Amino acid sequence: MFLHDLMIDSAYIENILTRIPALEAELSDPATASNHNKFRRVMQEHAGLKRIEKKAQHLFSLQTRLAENRELAADESEPELAEMAKAELEEIEAELPGVEKDLRVSLLPPDPDDGRNAVIEIRAGTGGDEAALFAGDLFRMYNRYSDGAGWKVSVVDASASEVGGYKEVVFTVEGSEAYGILRYESGTHRVQRVPSTESQGRIHTSAATVAVFPEAEADDDIDIPDCDIRVDVYRASGPGGQCVNTTDSAVRITHIPTGVVAQSQDQKSQHRNREKAMGVLKARVLDQKRHDEAEKQGASRRSMIGSGDRSGRIRTYNFPQNRLTDHRIGLTLYSLDRVMEGDLGEIVKPLREHDLEERMKDELGS
Repeated sequence: MFLHDLMIDSAYIENILTRIPALEAELSDPATASNHNKFRRVMQEHAGLKRIEKKAQHLFSLQTRLAENRELAADESEPELAEMAKAELEEIEAELPGVEKDLRVSLLPPDPDDGRNAVIEIRAGTGGDEAALFAGDLFRMYNRYSDGAGWKVSVVDASASEVGGYKEVVFTVEGSEAYGILRYESGTHRVQRVPSTESQGRIHTSAATVAVFPEAEADDDIDIPDCDIRVDVYRASGPGGQCVNTTDSAVRITHIPTGVVAQSQDQKSQHRNREKAMGVLKARVLDQKRHDEAEKQGASRRSMIGSGDRSGRIRTYNFPQNRLTDHRIGLTLYSLDRVMEGDLGEIVKPLREHDLEERMKDELGS
């Protein structure tokens, strides 16, 4: 069965949309407004249903016009009117498949994590100093993109390299659909360029890895009792190990059952560093828990290109040719300079569309 073979039943759509009044009543309830997480969930569901409503109205309007114009085009008693109807028929038939697909995509069950904030970790991989510099470039790229999206970036922990860039940097991105959009960045990013220290002009290849997790929320089923964690405090340090703080403000938290570790030394306050490290720890534990559950259920495709896995090579950045290649979808762009300045739109959109296509195939298959 192909995607266009699936008919969209108007009665099914109408049944889905009957929930809108109930959601609007919830939104007007002071108890909902006072519960931030609940209010956000209800708002997201309401906005999703309103989008479905708008797209469904457009589709059914096109289908009505299609039927009317077919009837007029078949009427030989009014040749001029029939010709006009035939011309409009061509326009409607060209538009209809895209509108149907758009509505079908909106009917997919939303991933509850998509609306969350994101926790991102970038680590320098193979390539020594050049890998650390590239990790810094990636961090700057995500910073620029986040600025354009109106998101807030907060560094949790950073291990700077003596030559610049980072051995590792962990940060959060707060904003609407931050995780849903940035989740596709997880994996190994490979760079090909001539290092500034290379006197012969030879191209070097190095890499950095990126992992993106949904930020844990208060109502997530994550119970981390104090007896399950070990907290170490130490003095924060900068590049080369020099001290940047005279007090033991840096915090490292180890989740004993899983071995997951998170740390923060970006803040001068030990309390604030502990809070930020705990947030990252919960995100990692939540991601591991969901991955384990999916494996048990035989549904390991959490998202074909949107899990926190760093192992797969996903993208190559070729600076001499100003070329970027995303290996997952065979996308090649000759605008690497703009991408590194945070212009990720041409990458994000096709990745999301491809993922939606895969999800639609899964839905039809099941």
